[in-house]
Amino acid sequence: MPARLLLPADDLYARLEVPVDASAEAIEIAWRALLRRHHPDVAGPDGLAAATAINVAHDWLSDQDLRARYDRERGIRTHAGRGAWRDVGGPVRPGVRTRPIVRKPLDRKAALAAFLDRVARLTADELDRLDCAGVTPIAFVASIERFLSADQLAAVAAAEADVKSRLPKASWRRPHVRDAVVGAALELVLGEFLDEHLDEPFRGRVRERLTRGWDAAVGQRRYGPAGADVEALIRRLERLTPAELRSLAATGTSEALGEEPWPADTTPEDDEALRVSSVLASRDVARVIGGDSLDRPSLERARRAAGRLAHLVVLRSSYPASEWERLTRPWRPLLEGNARRPAASVRRR
Repeated sequence: MPARLLLPADDLYARLEVPVDASAEAIEIAWRALLRRHHPDVAGPDGLAAATAINVAHDWLSDQDLRARYDRERGIRTHAGRGAWRDVGGPVRPGVRTRPIVRKPLDRKAALAAFLDRVARLTADELDRLDCAGVTPIAFVASIERFLSADQLAAVAAAEADVKSRLPKASWRRPHVRDAVVGAALELVLGEFLDEHLDEPFRGRVRERLTRGWDAAVGQRRYGPAGADVEALIRRLERLTPAELRSLAATGTSEALGEEPWPADTTPEDDEALRVSSVLASRDVARVIGGDSLDRPSLERARRAAGRLAHLVVLRSSYPASEWERLTRPWRPLLEGNARRPAASVRRR
């Protein structure tokens, strides 16, 4: 049985100059940046002790099991948001697509200018999709700021200011919109630095996280490929009779709905664009459910049921026909009534 490693007595996070909730990628960047500063080839013989301490800290904090043991035995507690970003340091999830590093020269100044021009032309639907995107880890950039040069810090600040000037004020105040757009901008601004300090799979995961929201929202139809079906459903829901509303509410209990279903070959984490389409469609259909014929609890149940139906409509092409029929059975009268109802404008925010 291998000997159990002795727990280092000092603060490993302080050694690497990172916060205790630093991501695996931030730890890699800190390790490389500090080694370049303290390596004996640069700092001389006096740098040997510092370089050794930096390597020991990296050995512990880059290993998930050792880091968990160190945190536990040192009594280190972290906030709830830590896990979502630290998961990126683990094995690559099946089905998650990360783009390879672009090795050919890239005119980043021109690319950033084109990106900012696109920000200024975002449509209302694209902004709504960005608002439904997952959290972009902007805090990651803050955790590596001390390793950036003065010019790089100035470029980061300038990019954020440029994004702010091109987004509508109301959109800038929407955290998911702001962070998704800023994250994509910072991928362009810090691309060379990240290429230099991160190997795969770390580099690909940082790129995927910083650009995930932008890629899932921009250039997409409001509800994705199922847009026409979702809009037909909204028109149908706008015309529900009081009796139909009560029937819809009866299907909106927690027991009836159960956990939100996803096709067997994908997950919300694997396909952000599909997840955004589902969230936005569910949000929109819930807004058209109203009226004075239901009490508040029944109204909330009706909205939950309508949201679940919209979710299934968005994912319809990903299900086998028999499975989709089974999942939507409680709402077959609504779906079958789509073709018989006259068209009307779709309410949007």
